Order: sequence, then structure tokens, then C-alpha cells
Amino acid sequence: MAPIASTSRQTIERGWADDEPPSPPAPRASDSYEHKVARAKALRQNFPLLRPFVTICSTTTRELCPDGAKCPNVHFVRALRPHTEVTLGDCSYLNTCHRSECRYVHWVIEDPLDAPPLKAPLTVEPPRDKEEEPLPPQWINADLRALDISVLGKYDVVVADPPWAIHQELPYGTLTDDEMMRMPVGEMQDEGGLLFLWVTGRAMELGRECLKSWGYERIDELVWIKTNQLQGLIRTGRTGHWLNHSKEHCLVAVRKSSTDPSAPPRFPSWFNKGLDTQVLLAEVRQTSRKPDELYSMIERIVGGRARGRKVELFGRTHNLRSGWWTLGNQLGDRDQVFEADVVARIAERYPERNLPLLDPKTLAPVPSA
Repeated sequence: MAPIASTSRQTIERGWADDEPPSPPAPRASDSYEHKVARAKALRQNFPLLRPFVTICSTTTRELCPDGAKCPNVHFVRALRPHTEVTLGDCSYLNTCHRSECRYVHWVIEDPLDAPPLKAPLTVEPPRDKEEEPLPPQWINADLRALDISVLGKYDVVVADPPWAIHQELPYGTLTDDEMMRMPVGEMQDEGGLLFLWVTGRAMELGRECLKSWGYERIDELVWIKTNQLQGLIRTGRTGHWLNHSKEHCLVAVRKSSTDPSAPPRFPSWFNKGLDTQVLLAEVRQTSRKPDELYSMIERIVGGRARGRKVELFGRTHNLRSGWWTLGNQLGDRDQVFEADVVARIAERYPERNLPLLDPKTLAPVPSA
């Protein structure tokens, strides 16, 4: 496994606040358009997308496709049920519709087993050396309001999808605004750490207030455009007081100095920049589940799945991912940790948890010395 990067031992690049831009620097060869294009191509080759774009045939069905069985693109067929009313048209959710009584038309992948392979597989794992393999998923099942996060150490990247109190009926418990403001998120990162905070509805403004309270400065924002399996826009949303929500926002922030909060934000020089865009185009899945594309984007930023320490707050079992930590209160009746120093601190702080140190290869407890 590659060594964990530490901002305290790395060279950092000094940024600037949005309202205090610096004087333009003298032109450098590395600032040329050709140099930037070459660097972008090199980064893309070193950190390829884990889920490459796969083209959907414009005819939708293979029956109507002029190339027939030779067409390498994806095709679909209508899934008609006894109560389906074809005249109503397509359901915006297609294969992700949870309503068994839905009378709109739904679609499923049509391609038979003997069809030609797709241009690119739906999931592509880049080649890695054995020493670069990430640790298996690590998680702690706990109420984050009561967990002493100091036992976990510092993280280079934090992702949070909080249970905001959005004044709607939800299938999970929520936190009050005051509880969110008091969350010790900033204590989980040193200066220069990145935070990705999902917000929606009224939480957009509250999220910005939380960033200030936690000691962060917003540097960017991602937008997730929700699609169905045909890459069409979700129009009949399940959320929203006034308009159906077909998108969600993720605030990107950098941890400011804890000793000089007024100083401009500083970024680790080993973070990769310019790899991705501000827009995620991805399918809707289970309630509140976010697109996997965000995780692969972050892994490219830090230089690979095994680089840096990455954690997701308020996660559930579907968030478990190699190379990542997950913290939440819906992760089952056991914890999984492979880092000896973390196990030792948890044993000292929470002896009742009886947390064993696990072998990442066998997932079995490591015998005590």
C-alpha cells in the first residue's frame, strides 16, 4: 500500500480568497495552452474513469436499429405489465421506479447473450501494482453526535451526506440545524483537507453556514443531474416543495488554518487538478444514494484508491468501498478496522466495543502479541 500523504509533511500551494485575487504572475512555459493540454491528457491516462461513457443507440431498440446485431451500442426493450397504459408514455424513473402500480412505460436492457460486446465495459478497473492495492472497506457503526472522532485520526478527504431536516417525511432520522452546526467535522482534517458536502433544498444555505462554523472555505460546487437509464432527465421527482428536484448540489470546501482562519486557503501540491468537471450525470438509485462517480473523482484527485485517507460521514452499507472509511449508525452490528493505531485508540477510549484488529487479506482477527 502506498504511504498515506500528510499535508504537514508536504509542500502546499497557496491559494487566495475569491475577493482578494493576486496580481497576475509572469508568463511561464508551463502556463501555455499546449502544456496544459498535454498535462490534462497525461492525467487522464494515469487516472482513467472507472465507469466510461457507453453510447445508447439512437433507435433505442435493436429491432429498429438499421445495423441490427452489428450495432455495438446499448439497446432497450419496453417492459409492459398488465396495468401498463402505453398512451401515457415513459416513466421518468424507468428501471429505478419503486411504484409497483405505476402505469407508465418502463424499459430494460434488450441485448441478447450472443450480441457483440459493448464498446467499453460498464466498470473498468485500471491496472495497479500489488503494493498499490487499497485496504478493504473500513467502518465504524456509531451515532456521530456522540462519537469521539479524535480516535480516528486525520483524513485528507471527507465526504458527508447529512440527514438534513428538510421538513419532509423521510425514511430515516434527521438532525436539527443546531446539531449539524455543532458537528466536529473540522477536527477530522488538517489545513488543506478537502470536504465534499451534499446539500439540497433549504440545506443549501445551511450548508454554507456549517462550512463557516466548521472552519472551511467553499472553493467550488458540484451539480448532480439525475437521469434514468436512457440518460433522460428525471422529470417526475419524488422530492421538492415547489418544483420537482432533478438535481442535487455538493459543496466543495478546503479546511482553513486553525491558527489563522483569516489566511487564504492552502492546497496540498500532490492533489491532482483539472481532471473533472463540475457536473455529474448519473442515474438515480435508492433513496438518498449518491452517484459512484464522485468517489472515483476523489480517488483521481488524491492519486489513486490507495492514496490518502478518505472517509464518508452518515454512510450506509451501500457506501462501503475499498480504500475508504465509512461512519454512520446504519452499518450493522460489527465494525471493521485494519489500522492498528486506530484500533488501539478505540480500545482505550471505548473498551466496551471490544474492537479487534483485522488482517486485510483474510479479514480475520490478528492474534495479539
